Amino acid sequence: MLKRSLQQRIQVARGSQPADLLISNARIINVFNGEIEEGNIAICGEYIAGTGDYQKGNEVIDIEGRYVAPGFIDGHVHIESSMLDVGEYARAVVPGGTLGVVTDLHEITNVLGIEGIRYVISASRGLPLDFHFMAPSCVPAAHLETGGAIIAADELAEIMELPGVMGLGEMMNYPGVINGIRGVIDKISLFKSRRIDGHAPGLSGKDLSAYICPGIYSDHECVSLEEAREKLAKGMFIMLREGSSEKNLEDLLPLVTDKTYKRCMLVSDDRNAADILNEGDMNWVVNRAISLGLDPVRAIQMATINPAEYFGLPATGAIASGYYANFSVFSSLASIEPDIVIYRGKLVASNKVPRFTPGPERLERPVNTINVKPFEIEALKLKPKQQLFPVINIVPDQIITRKTLEKPKTEDGLAVADVERDILKICVVERHKATGNITCGLIKGFGLKYGAVASSVAHDSHNIVVVGTNDEDMYAALKEVEAIQGGLVVASNGAVNGRLPLPVAGILSTEPAEKVASQLKSLEQLVYSMGVKLKSPFITLSFMALSVIPEIRITDKGLVDVVKFEIIS
Repeated sequence: MLKRSLQQRIQVARGSQPADLLISNARIINVFNGEIEEGNIAICGEYIAGTGDYQKGNEVIDIEGRYVAPGFIDGHVHIESSMLDVGEYARAVVPGGTLGVVTDLHEITNVLGIEGIRYVISASRGLPLDFHFMAPSCVPAAHLETGGAIIAADELAEIMELPGVMGLGEMMNYPGVINGIRGVIDKISLFKSRRIDGHAPGLSGKDLSAYICPGIYSDHECVSLEEAREKLAKGMFIMLREGSSEKNLEDLLPLVTDKTYKRCMLVSDDRNAADILNEGDMNWVVNRAISLGLDPVRAIQMATINPAEYFGLPATGAIASGYYANFSVFSSLASIEPDIVIYRGKLVASNKVPRFTPGPERLERPVNTINVKPFEIEALKLKPKQQLFPVINIVPDQIITRKTLEKPKTEDGLAVADVERDILKICVVERHKATGNITCGLIKGFGLKYGAVASSVAHDSHNIVVVGTNDEDMYAALKEVEAIQGGLVVASNGAVNGRLPLPVAGILSTEPAEKVASQLKSLEQLVYSMGVKLKSPFITLSFMALSVIPEIRITDKGLVDVVKFEIIS
Protein backbone atom coordinates (compact mmCIF):
# COMPACT_ATOMS: atom_id res chain seq x y z
CA MET A 1 0.00 0.00 0.00
CA LEU A 2 1.19 3.51 -0.80
CA LYS A 3 1.90 5.54 2.31
CA ARG A 4 1.27 9.26 2.02
CA SER A 5 1.58 12.00 4.61
CA LEU A 6 -1.37 14.03 5.76
CA GLN A 7 0.18 17.08 4.10
CA GLN A 8 0.26 15.25 0.75
CA ARG A 9 -3.39 14.21 1.13
CA ILE A 10 -4.40 17.77 1.86
CA GLN A 11 -2.62 19.01 -1.25
CA VAL A 12 -4.36 16.41 -3.40
CA ALA A 13 -7.67 17.38 -1.78
CA ARG A 14 -7.00 21.04 -2.68
CA GLY A 15 -6.25 20.03 -6.26
CA SER A 16 -2.70 21.36 -6.17
CA GLN A 17 -1.16 17.89 -6.58
CA PRO A 18 -2.29 14.98 -8.76
CA ALA A 19 -4.00 12.04 -7.13
CA ASP A 20 -2.20 8.70 -7.02
CA LEU A 21 -5.36 7.20 -8.54
CA LEU A 22 -8.25 9.06 -10.16
CA ILE A 23 -11.57 7.29 -10.68
CA SER A 24 -13.30 9.35 -13.36
CA ASN A 25 -16.85 9.55 -14.68
CA ALA A 26 -18.37 7.95 -11.60
CA ARG A 27 -21.86 7.87 -10.17
CA ILE A 28 -21.03 8.09 -6.49
CA ILE A 29 -23.42 6.73 -3.86
CA ASN A 30 -23.41 9.41 -1.17
CA VAL A 31 -24.48 7.58 1.99
CA PHE A 32 -24.72 10.82 3.98
CA ASN A 33 -27.50 12.49 2.00
CA GLY A 34 -28.81 9.49 0.05
CA GLU A 35 -28.03 11.08 -3.29
CA ILE A 36 -26.22 9.75 -6.36
CA GLU A 37 -23.62 12.30 -7.44
CA GLU A 38 -21.68 12.45 -10.69
CA GLY A 39 -17.99 13.23 -10.43
CA ASN A 40 -14.47 11.90 -9.95
CA ILE A 41 -12.75 10.34 -6.94
CA ALA A 42 -9.23 11.46 -6.08
CA ILE A 43 -7.23 8.92 -4.07
CA CYS A 44 -4.00 9.62 -2.24
CA GLY A 45 -2.32 6.58 -0.77
CA GLU A 46 -4.89 4.59 1.21
CA TYR A 47 -7.38 7.42 1.50
CA ILE A 48 -9.89 9.36 -0.54
CA ALA A 49 -8.69 12.94 -0.80
CA GLY A 50 -11.90 14.22 -2.32
CA THR A 51 -14.78 13.72 -4.72
CA GLY A 52 -16.01 16.06 -7.43
CA ASP A 53 -14.21 17.99 -10.14
CA TYR A 54 -10.73 16.45 -9.85
CA GLN A 55 -8.85 16.13 -13.14
CA LYS A 56 -5.27 15.04 -12.40
CA GLY A 57 -4.09 11.56 -11.49
CA ASN A 58 -0.90 9.59 -11.88
CA GLU A 59 -3.19 6.70 -12.79
CA VAL A 60 -6.68 7.21 -14.18
CA ILE A 61 -9.50 4.66 -14.40
CA ASP A 62 -12.47 5.84 -16.45
CA ILE A 63 -15.46 3.85 -15.23
CA GLU A 64 -17.77 5.34 -17.86
CA GLY A 65 -20.72 6.28 -15.71
CA ARG A 66 -20.84 3.19 -13.53
CA TYR A 67 -21.81 3.34 -9.87
CA VAL A 68 -19.40 3.47 -6.94
CA ALA A 69 -20.45 2.38 -3.45
CA PRO A 70 -18.47 2.14 -0.22
CA GLY A 71 -17.12 -1.27 0.68
CA PHE A 72 -19.80 -3.35 2.35
CA ILE A 73 -19.45 -4.01 6.07
CA ASP A 74 -21.05 -7.15 7.47
CA GLY A 75 -22.08 -5.97 10.93
CA HIS A 76 -22.63 -9.47 12.30
CA VAL A 77 -21.01 -12.58 10.89
CA HIS A 78 -19.33 -15.74 12.06
CA ILE A 79 -16.67 -16.21 9.43
CA GLU A 80 -16.18 -19.80 10.54
CA SER A 81 -19.61 -20.67 9.13
CA SER A 82 -18.11 -20.32 5.66
CA MET A 83 -15.99 -23.40 6.55
CA LEU A 84 -13.07 -21.55 4.94
CA ASP A 85 -9.76 -20.76 6.58
CA VAL A 86 -9.23 -17.04 7.11
CA GLY A 87 -7.33 -16.15 3.93
CA GLU A 88 -9.69 -18.15 1.75
CA TYR A 89 -12.66 -16.45 3.37
CA ALA A 90 -11.21 -13.11 2.30
CA ARG A 91 -10.67 -14.41 -1.23
CA ALA A 92 -14.32 -15.47 -1.32
CA VAL A 93 -16.01 -12.31 -0.04
CA VAL A 94 -13.82 -9.45 -1.30
CA PRO A 95 -14.79 -9.82 -5.01
CA GLY A 96 -18.41 -9.14 -4.00
CA GLY A 97 -17.43 -5.86 -2.40
CA THR A 98 -17.32 -6.96 1.24
CA LEU A 99 -14.36 -5.05 2.68
CA GLY A 100 -15.17 -5.11 6.38
CA VAL A 101 -16.54 -7.69 8.81
CA VAL A 102 -17.56 -7.50 12.44
CA THR A 103 -17.04 -11.06 13.52
CA ASP A 104 -17.76 -12.84 16.76
CA LEU A 105 -15.32 -15.75 16.89
CA HIS A 106 -17.29 -17.87 19.30
CA GLU A 107 -17.23 -20.86 16.94
CA ILE A 108 -13.48 -21.43 16.91
CA THR A 109 -13.22 -20.22 20.52
CA ASN A 110 -15.65 -22.89 21.68
CA VAL A 111 -13.19 -25.43 20.30
CA LEU A 112 -9.80 -23.88 21.05
CA GLY A 113 -10.34 -21.13 23.60
CA ILE A 114 -8.21 -17.99 23.40
CA GLU A 115 -5.76 -19.69 21.05
CA GLY A 116 -8.49 -19.88 18.43
CA ILE A 117 -8.87 -16.09 18.52
CA ARG A 118 -5.12 -15.59 18.37
CA TYR A 119 -4.98 -17.83 15.31
CA VAL A 120 -7.63 -15.87 13.41
CA ILE A 121 -6.09 -12.51 14.33
CA SER A 122 -2.69 -13.65 13.08
CA ALA A 123 -4.14 -15.19 9.91
CA SER A 124 -6.06 -11.99 9.08
CA ARG A 125 -3.00 -9.74 8.97
CA GLY A 126 -2.17 -8.33 5.57
CA LEU A 127 -5.46 -9.28 3.94
CA PRO A 128 -7.48 -6.66 2.00
CA LEU A 129 -10.41 -7.01 4.39
CA ASP A 130 -10.94 -5.12 7.64
CA PHE A 131 -11.47 -7.59 10.47
CA HIS A 132 -13.18 -6.17 13.56
CA PHE A 133 -13.44 -8.70 16.37
CA MET A 134 -16.07 -9.05 19.05
CA ALA A 135 -14.99 -11.00 22.11
CA PRO A 136 -17.12 -14.15 22.48
CA SER A 137 -19.40 -13.69 25.47
CA CYS A 138 -20.74 -17.22 25.84
CA VAL A 139 -18.16 -19.99 25.68
CA PRO A 140 -19.81 -22.39 26.08
CA ALA A 141 -23.16 -20.97 25.02
CA ALA A 142 -24.76 -22.49 28.11
CA HIS A 143 -24.16 -25.04 30.85
CA LEU A 144 -26.26 -27.47 28.83
CA GLU A 145 -23.43 -28.77 26.62
CA THR A 146 -19.76 -29.78 26.73
CA GLY A 147 -17.43 -27.49 24.83
CA GLY A 148 -13.73 -27.40 24.18
CA ALA A 149 -13.12 -24.33 26.32
CA ILE A 150 -14.57 -22.10 29.02
CA ILE A 151 -14.15 -18.34 28.74
CA ALA A 152 -14.91 -16.58 32.03
CA ALA A 153 -14.54 -12.88 32.83
CA ASP A 154 -10.82 -13.25 33.56
CA GLU A 155 -10.18 -14.69 30.11
CA LEU A 156 -12.37 -12.02 28.52
CA ALA A 157 -10.24 -9.35 30.17
CA GLU A 158 -7.26 -10.83 28.34
CA ILE A 159 -9.15 -11.15 25.04
CA MET A 160 -10.37 -7.55 25.06
CA GLU A 161 -6.77 -6.35 24.91
CA LEU A 162 -5.94 -8.36 21.76
CA PRO A 163 -5.49 -6.32 18.56
CA GLY A 164 -8.72 -5.60 16.72
CA VAL A 165 -11.05 -6.61 19.55
CA MET A 166 -13.54 -3.77 19.95
CA GLY A 167 -16.53 -5.08 21.86
CA LEU A 168 -18.45 -7.97 23.39
CA GLY A 169 -20.08 -10.44 21.03
CA GLU A 170 -23.70 -11.53 21.12
CA MET A 171 -24.83 -12.18 24.67
CA MET A 172 -26.74 -15.40 24.10
CA ASN A 173 -27.29 -16.17 27.76
CA TYR A 174 -30.26 -13.85 28.07
CA PRO A 175 -31.64 -15.74 31.10
CA GLY A 176 -28.32 -15.03 32.82
CA VAL A 177 -28.65 -11.32 32.04
CA ILE A 178 -32.24 -10.81 33.15
CA ASN A 179 -31.67 -12.85 36.31
CA GLY A 180 -28.49 -10.96 37.14
CA ILE A 181 -26.22 -14.00 37.29
CA ARG A 182 -22.87 -12.86 38.67
CA GLY A 183 -20.60 -14.40 36.04
CA VAL A 184 -22.67 -12.95 33.19
CA ILE A 185 -22.81 -9.49 34.75
CA ASP A 186 -19.03 -9.57 35.33
CA LYS A 187 -18.50 -10.13 31.58
CA ILE A 188 -20.83 -7.31 30.59
CA SER A 189 -19.25 -4.94 33.08
CA LEU A 190 -15.85 -5.38 31.46
CA PHE A 191 -17.19 -3.90 28.21
CA LYS A 192 -19.34 -1.10 29.61
CA SER A 193 -17.46 1.47 27.51
CA ARG A 194 -17.61 -0.62 24.32
CA ARG A 195 -20.31 -2.04 22.08
CA ILE A 196 -22.15 -5.09 23.39
CA ASP A 197 -24.13 -7.11 20.86
CA GLY A 198 -27.38 -8.82 21.73
CA HIS A 199 -29.04 -12.14 21.04
CA ALA A 200 -32.52 -12.33 22.53
CA PRO A 201 -34.95 -14.30 20.36
CA GLY A 202 -38.55 -13.71 21.36
CA LEU A 203 -37.77 -11.59 24.39
CA SER A 204 -40.31 -8.82 25.08
CA GLY A 205 -41.85 -6.65 27.74
CA LYS A 206 -40.07 -6.09 31.03
CA ASP A 207 -37.69 -8.98 30.39
CA LEU A 208 -36.53 -7.22 27.23
CA SER A 209 -36.03 -3.98 29.18
CA ALA A 210 -33.99 -5.89 31.75
CA TYR A 211 -31.87 -7.37 28.97
CA ILE A 212 -31.18 -3.98 27.33
CA CYS A 213 -30.51 -2.32 30.69
CA PRO A 214 -26.76 -3.19 30.91
CA GLY A 215 -26.11 -1.56 27.52
CA ILE A 216 -26.92 -4.37 25.09
CA TYR A 217 -28.00 -2.29 22.12
CA SER A 218 -28.30 -4.59 19.09
CA ASP A 219 -30.18 -7.72 18.11
CA HIS A 220 -30.01 -9.96 15.05
CA GLU A 221 -32.44 -12.66 16.19
CA CYS A 222 -35.81 -11.04 15.39
CA VAL A 223 -38.05 -13.39 13.43
CA SER A 224 -41.23 -11.29 13.42
CA LEU A 225 -41.97 -7.68 12.56
CA GLU A 226 -43.73 -7.14 15.87
CA GLU A 227 -40.66 -8.33 17.78
CA ALA A 228 -38.34 -6.09 15.76
CA ARG A 229 -40.56 -3.04 16.25
CA GLU A 230 -40.63 -3.47 20.01
CA LYS A 231 -36.88 -3.88 20.23
CA LEU A 232 -36.23 -0.86 18.04
CA ALA A 233 -38.70 1.25 20.02
CA LYS A 234 -36.87 0.29 23.22
CA GLY A 235 -33.55 1.52 21.86
CA MET A 236 -31.97 -1.43 20.07
CA PHE A 237 -30.33 -1.34 16.66
CA ILE A 238 -31.91 -4.06 14.55
CA MET A 239 -29.78 -6.29 12.34
CA LEU A 240 -31.87 -7.70 9.51
CA ARG A 241 -30.37 -11.11 8.87
CA GLU A 242 -30.28 -13.07 5.63
CA GLY A 243 -27.92 -16.03 5.85
CA SER A 244 -27.71 -19.43 4.23
CA SER A 245 -30.42 -20.94 6.43
CA GLU A 246 -31.67 -18.05 8.59
CA LYS A 247 -33.82 -15.86 6.35
CA ASN A 248 -35.56 -13.04 8.20
CA LEU A 249 -35.22 -10.17 5.73
CA GLU A 250 -38.59 -10.46 3.99
CA ASP A 251 -40.53 -10.52 7.26
CA LEU A 252 -38.57 -7.66 8.83
CA LEU A 253 -38.14 -5.28 5.90
CA PRO A 254 -41.33 -3.25 6.65
CA LEU A 255 -39.47 -2.11 9.78
CA VAL A 256 -37.28 0.09 7.56
CA THR A 257 -38.77 3.55 7.04
CA ASP A 258 -37.52 7.11 6.70
CA LYS A 259 -37.79 7.35 10.49
CA THR A 260 -36.06 4.09 11.41
CA TYR A 261 -33.51 3.16 8.76
CA LYS A 262 -30.54 4.71 10.60
CA ARG A 263 -31.04 2.13 13.34
CA CYS A 264 -31.16 -0.83 10.95
CA MET A 265 -28.35 -2.89 9.41
CA LEU A 266 -28.16 -5.69 6.87
CA VAL A 267 -26.10 -8.67 8.06
CA SER A 268 -25.44 -12.25 6.99
CA ASP A 269 -24.66 -13.99 10.33
CA ASP A 270 -23.89 -17.36 8.69
CA ARG A 271 -23.17 -18.07 5.02
CA ASN A 272 -21.42 -21.14 3.69
CA ALA A 273 -18.72 -21.25 1.03
CA ALA A 274 -20.98 -22.51 -1.74
CA ASP A 275 -23.50 -19.71 -1.26
CA ILE A 276 -20.75 -17.08 -1.09
CA LEU A 277 -19.05 -18.30 -4.26
CA ASN A 278 -22.26 -18.95 -6.23
CA GLU A 279 -24.47 -16.06 -5.07
CA GLY A 280 -22.26 -13.49 -3.39
CA ASP A 281 -21.76 -12.22 0.12
CA MET A 282 -23.03 -8.89 1.43
CA ASN A 283 -23.81 -7.80 -2.12
CA TRP A 284 -26.22 -10.75 -2.22
CA VAL A 285 -27.89 -9.61 1.02
CA VAL A 286 -28.18 -6.06 -0.36
CA ASN A 287 -29.56 -7.38 -3.65
CA ARG A 288 -32.09 -9.46 -1.78
CA ALA A 289 -33.30 -6.35 0.06
CA ILE A 290 -33.53 -4.45 -3.23
CA SER A 291 -35.50 -7.28 -4.86
CA LEU A 292 -37.97 -7.07 -1.97
CA GLY A 293 -38.57 -3.40 -2.71
CA LEU A 294 -36.04 -1.50 -0.62
CA ASP A 295 -34.55 1.58 -2.28
CA PRO A 296 -31.03 0.61 -3.51
CA VAL A 297 -29.29 3.58 -1.91
CA ARG A 298 -30.99 2.85 1.40
CA ALA A 299 -29.94 -0.79 1.19
CA ILE A 300 -26.36 0.33 0.59
CA GLN A 301 -26.53 2.71 3.56
CA MET A 302 -27.67 -0.17 5.77
CA ALA A 303 -24.62 -2.21 4.74
CA THR A 304 -22.02 0.57 4.92
CA ILE A 305 -22.38 3.76 6.93
CA ASN A 306 -24.92 2.36 9.41
CA PRO A 307 -22.68 -0.44 10.76
CA ALA A 308 -19.65 1.86 10.55
CA GLU A 309 -21.35 4.45 12.76
CA TYR A 310 -22.90 1.93 15.14
CA PHE A 311 -19.56 0.23 15.82
CA GLY A 312 -17.51 3.42 15.60
CA LEU A 313 -15.31 2.17 12.77
CA PRO A 314 -12.93 4.99 11.83
CA ALA A 315 -12.79 6.32 8.26
CA THR A 316 -14.98 3.58 6.78
CA GLY A 317 -18.47 3.26 5.37
CA ALA A 318 -18.52 6.22 2.96
CA ILE A 319 -16.91 7.69 -0.15
CA ALA A 320 -15.71 11.05 1.10
CA SER A 321 -12.59 13.01 1.93
CA GLY A 322 -10.64 11.46 4.79
CA TYR A 323 -12.20 8.02 4.41
CA TYR A 324 -10.33 4.91 3.35
CA ALA A 325 -10.45 4.24 -0.37
CA ASN A 326 -12.54 1.10 0.08
CA PHE A 327 -15.21 0.77 -2.60
CA SER A 328 -16.63 -1.26 -5.45
CA VAL A 329 -17.69 -0.35 -8.98
CA PHE A 330 -20.76 -1.85 -10.64
CA SER A 331 -23.12 -1.21 -13.54
CA SER A 332 -26.61 -1.58 -12.12
CA LEU A 333 -28.44 -0.65 -8.92
CA ALA A 334 -31.02 -3.33 -9.59
CA SER A 335 -28.44 -6.06 -8.99
CA ILE A 336 -25.07 -5.10 -7.55
CA GLU A 337 -22.34 -7.23 -9.14
CA PRO A 338 -18.98 -5.50 -8.65
CA ASP A 339 -16.52 -5.66 -11.53
CA ILE A 340 -13.87 -3.55 -9.75
CA VAL A 341 -13.08 -3.65 -6.03
CA ILE A 342 -10.60 -1.22 -4.46
CA TYR A 343 -9.18 -1.62 -0.95
CA ARG A 344 -7.03 1.11 0.57
CA GLY A 345 -6.48 2.56 -2.90
CA LYS A 346 -5.41 -0.69 -4.59
CA LEU A 347 -7.21 -3.03 -6.96
CA VAL A 348 -7.98 -6.23 -5.06
CA ALA A 349 -10.62 -7.85 -7.29
CA SER A 350 -12.03 -7.53 -10.79
CA ASN A 351 -14.77 -9.39 -12.62
CA LYS A 352 -15.47 -11.51 -9.53
CA VAL A 353 -11.86 -12.71 -9.36
CA PRO A 354 -9.63 -11.90 -6.35
CA ARG A 355 -6.40 -10.15 -7.32
CA PHE A 356 -4.50 -11.14 -4.20
CA THR A 357 -3.33 -14.29 -2.47
CA PRO A 358 -3.55 -15.03 1.24
CA GLY A 359 0.24 -15.20 1.33
CA PRO A 360 2.63 -17.98 2.29
CA GLU A 361 1.53 -20.54 4.84
CA ARG A 362 3.26 -19.07 7.86
CA LEU A 363 0.93 -20.21 10.62
CA GLU A 364 0.65 -23.59 12.24
CA ARG A 365 -2.96 -24.56 11.81
CA PRO A 366 -4.87 -26.00 14.78
CA VAL A 367 -5.69 -29.53 13.65
CA ASN A 368 -6.29 -32.92 15.33
CA THR A 369 -8.96 -31.60 17.67
CA ILE A 370 -11.45 -34.48 17.43
CA ASN A 371 -11.19 -36.50 20.65
CA VAL A 372 -14.01 -39.05 20.92
CA LYS A 373 -14.24 -41.80 23.52
CA PRO A 374 -14.55 -45.12 21.66
CA PHE A 375 -18.15 -46.31 21.35
CA GLU A 376 -20.12 -49.01 19.58
CA ILE A 377 -23.30 -48.82 17.56
CA GLU A 378 -25.36 -49.81 20.61
CA ALA A 379 -24.70 -46.33 22.04
CA LEU A 380 -27.07 -44.93 19.39
CA LYS A 381 -30.09 -46.91 20.59
CA LEU A 382 -33.01 -44.84 21.87
CA LYS A 383 -35.44 -46.36 24.36
CA PRO A 384 -38.35 -44.02 25.08
CA LYS A 385 -39.51 -44.06 28.70
CA GLN A 386 -42.97 -42.68 27.96
CA GLN A 387 -45.54 -43.08 25.22
CA LEU A 388 -45.08 -39.50 23.98
CA PHE A 389 -41.57 -38.28 23.18
CA PRO A 390 -40.35 -34.67 22.66
CA VAL A 391 -39.52 -34.08 19.00
CA ILE A 392 -37.40 -31.28 17.47
CA ASN A 393 -39.39 -29.70 14.62
CA ILE A 394 -37.35 -27.82 12.00
CA VAL A 395 -38.82 -24.50 10.85
CA PRO A 396 -37.69 -24.02 7.21
CA ASP A 397 -35.55 -20.92 6.58
CA GLN A 398 -35.50 -20.08 10.30
CA ILE A 399 -33.07 -20.73 13.13
CA ILE A 400 -35.85 -21.42 15.64
CA THR A 401 -37.38 -24.86 16.21
CA ARG A 402 -40.72 -26.05 17.55
CA LYS A 403 -41.33 -28.73 20.15
CA THR A 404 -44.03 -31.38 19.79
CA LEU A 405 -44.82 -34.51 21.77
CA GLU A 406 -45.33 -37.49 19.51
CA LYS A 407 -45.60 -41.24 19.74
CA PRO A 408 -42.44 -42.63 18.11
CA LYS A 409 -42.29 -45.64 15.86
CA THR A 410 -40.73 -48.50 17.82
CA GLU A 411 -39.14 -51.87 17.12
CA ASP A 412 -38.35 -54.22 20.01
CA GLY A 413 -39.03 -51.38 22.42
CA LEU A 414 -36.56 -49.01 20.74
CA ALA A 415 -37.47 -45.81 18.93
CA VAL A 416 -36.54 -45.89 15.24
CA ALA A 417 -36.84 -43.50 12.34
CA ASP A 418 -40.29 -43.12 10.83
CA VAL A 419 -39.58 -42.02 7.25
CA GLU A 420 -43.28 -41.85 6.36
CA ARG A 421 -43.85 -39.19 9.04
CA ASP A 422 -40.41 -37.62 8.44
CA ILE A 423 -39.42 -38.28 12.05
CA LEU A 424 -35.75 -39.28 12.06
CA LYS A 425 -33.19 -40.06 14.72
CA ILE A 426 -30.65 -37.42 15.71
CA CYS A 427 -27.63 -37.93 17.97
CA VAL A 428 -24.87 -35.74 19.39
CA VAL A 429 -21.47 -37.20 20.29
CA GLU A 430 -19.09 -35.22 22.53
CA ARG A 431 -15.77 -34.73 20.78
CA HIS A 432 -13.57 -32.46 22.92
CA LYS A 433 -12.78 -34.28 26.17
CA ALA A 434 -13.67 -37.91 25.37
CA THR A 435 -16.37 -37.88 28.04
CA GLY A 436 -18.37 -40.53 26.24
CA ASN A 437 -21.47 -38.32 26.32
CA ILE A 438 -23.94 -39.35 23.61
CA THR A 439 -27.52 -38.13 23.39
CA CYS A 440 -30.10 -39.43 20.94
CA GLY A 441 -33.48 -37.95 20.11
CA LEU A 442 -35.99 -37.42 17.33
CA ILE A 443 -36.22 -34.70 14.69
CA LYS A 444 -38.97 -33.82 12.24
CA GLY A 445 -38.68 -31.97 8.95
CA PHE A 446 -35.19 -32.91 7.76
CA GLY A 447 -36.56 -35.03 4.92
CA LEU A 448 -34.08 -37.90 4.55
CA LYS A 449 -35.61 -40.98 2.92
CA TYR A 450 -32.57 -43.15 3.54
CA GLY A 451 -29.00 -42.89 4.87
CA ALA A 452 -27.44 -40.46 7.33
CA VAL A 453 -25.74 -37.06 7.45
CA ALA A 454 -23.13 -36.10 10.07
CA SER A 455 -21.17 -32.95 10.85
CA SER A 456 -18.60 -31.66 13.35
CA VAL A 457 -19.94 -28.17 12.63
CA ALA A 458 -22.61 -27.98 15.35
CA HIS A 459 -23.17 -24.61 16.99
CA ASP A 460 -21.88 -23.56 19.36
CA SER A 461 -19.72 -26.21 20.99
CA HIS A 462 -19.21 -28.11 17.75
CA ASN A 463 -19.65 -31.62 18.96
CA ILE A 464 -20.54 -34.16 16.28
CA VAL A 465 -24.20 -34.23 15.24
CA VAL A 466 -25.79 -36.87 13.02
CA VAL A 467 -29.29 -37.37 11.62
CA GLY A 468 -30.37 -40.53 9.90
CA THR A 469 -32.90 -43.19 9.03
CA ASN A 470 -31.00 -46.08 10.63
CA ASP A 471 -28.26 -46.71 13.19
CA GLU A 472 -25.86 -48.41 10.77
CA ASP A 473 -25.56 -45.41 8.47
CA MET A 474 -25.46 -43.00 11.40
CA TYR A 475 -22.62 -44.96 12.98
CA ALA A 476 -20.69 -45.10 9.70
CA ALA A 477 -21.04 -41.34 9.26
CA LEU A 478 -19.97 -40.59 12.84
CA LYS A 479 -16.88 -42.79 12.63
CA GLU A 480 -15.85 -41.13 9.36
CA VAL A 481 -16.10 -37.65 10.89
CA GLU A 482 -13.82 -38.90 13.64
CA ALA A 483 -11.41 -40.50 11.17
CA ILE A 484 -10.97 -37.35 9.05
CA GLN A 485 -10.66 -35.19 12.18
CA GLY A 486 -13.71 -33.13 11.44
CA GLY A 487 -15.98 -32.48 8.50
CA LEU A 488 -19.26 -33.21 6.78
CA VAL A 489 -20.13 -36.80 5.89
CA VAL A 490 -22.96 -38.56 4.06
CA ALA A 491 -23.47 -42.33 4.39
CA SER A 492 -25.90 -44.95 3.06
CA ASN A 493 -26.04 -48.73 2.98
CA GLY A 494 -23.52 -48.81 5.81
CA ALA A 495 -20.81 -47.03 3.80
CA VAL A 496 -19.59 -43.47 3.34
CA ASN A 497 -20.45 -41.99 -0.06
CA GLY A 498 -19.55 -38.34 0.44
CA ARG A 499 -17.30 -36.21 2.66
CA LEU A 500 -15.89 -32.71 3.08
CA PRO A 501 -12.89 -32.73 5.47
CA LEU A 502 -12.68 -29.76 7.87
CA PRO A 503 -9.49 -30.47 9.82
CA VAL A 504 -8.84 -26.94 11.20
CA ALA A 505 -10.48 -27.07 14.64
CA GLY A 506 -12.88 -29.56 13.09
CA ILE A 507 -14.81 -26.69 11.46
CA LEU A 508 -12.58 -25.17 8.71
CA SER A 509 -11.04 -26.50 5.52
CA THR A 510 -7.43 -26.16 4.40
CA GLU A 511 -8.47 -26.12 0.73
CA PRO A 512 -9.07 -23.18 -1.63
CA ALA A 513 -12.50 -21.56 -1.49
CA GLU A 514 -13.43 -22.79 -4.96
CA LYS A 515 -12.75 -26.41 -4.04
CA VAL A 516 -14.63 -26.19 -0.74
CA ALA A 517 -17.64 -24.61 -2.48
CA SER A 518 -17.61 -27.32 -5.15
CA GLN A 519 -17.34 -30.11 -2.57
CA LEU A 520 -20.12 -28.63 -0.47
CA LYS A 521 -22.37 -28.23 -3.50
CA SER A 522 -21.78 -31.85 -4.46
CA LEU A 523 -22.59 -33.00 -0.93
CA GLU A 524 -25.76 -30.92 -0.90
CA GLN A 525 -26.84 -32.40 -4.24
CA LEU A 526 -26.25 -35.86 -2.80
CA VAL A 527 -28.38 -35.04 0.24
CA TYR A 528 -31.12 -33.59 -1.98
CA SER A 529 -31.16 -36.85 -3.92
CA MET A 530 -31.79 -38.62 -0.60
CA GLY A 531 -35.02 -36.68 -0.09
CA VAL A 532 -33.94 -33.49 1.71
CA LYS A 533 -35.55 -30.26 0.47
CA LEU A 534 -33.98 -27.80 2.93
CA LYS A 535 -31.92 -25.18 1.08
CA SER A 536 -28.90 -25.47 3.38
CA PRO A 537 -29.18 -28.88 5.04
CA PHE A 538 -25.76 -28.85 6.69
CA ILE A 539 -26.21 -25.42 8.24
CA THR A 540 -29.70 -26.39 9.36
CA LEU A 541 -28.28 -29.51 10.99
CA SER A 542 -25.53 -27.51 12.66
CA PHE A 543 -28.08 -25.38 14.53
CA MET A 544 -29.93 -28.34 16.05
CA ALA A 545 -27.36 -28.37 18.86
CA LEU A 546 -27.58 -24.63 19.60
CA SER A 547 -28.95 -24.66 23.13
CA VAL A 548 -29.86 -20.96 23.33
CA ILE A 549 -32.41 -20.70 20.50
CA PRO A 550 -36.02 -21.72 21.26
CA GLU A 551 -37.76 -24.01 21.53
CA ILE A 552 -35.95 -27.36 21.71
CA ARG A 553 -32.42 -28.56 20.92
CA ILE A 554 -30.14 -31.51 21.50
CA THR A 555 -26.65 -31.49 23.01
CA ASP A 556 -24.28 -34.12 24.32
CA LYS A 557 -25.92 -33.66 27.75
CA GLY A 558 -29.48 -34.27 26.63
CA LEU A 559 -32.54 -32.82 24.97
CA VAL A 560 -32.83 -29.15 25.91
CA ASP A 561 -36.00 -27.20 26.62
CA VAL A 562 -34.62 -23.78 25.69
CA VAL A 563 -37.66 -21.89 26.98
CA LYS A 564 -37.08 -23.35 30.45
CA PHE A 565 -33.29 -23.42 29.88
CA GLU A 566 -32.97 -26.93 31.22
CA ILE A 567 -32.39 -30.53 30.22
CA ILE A 568 -35.59 -32.46 29.52
CA SER A 569 -35.55 -35.37 31.93
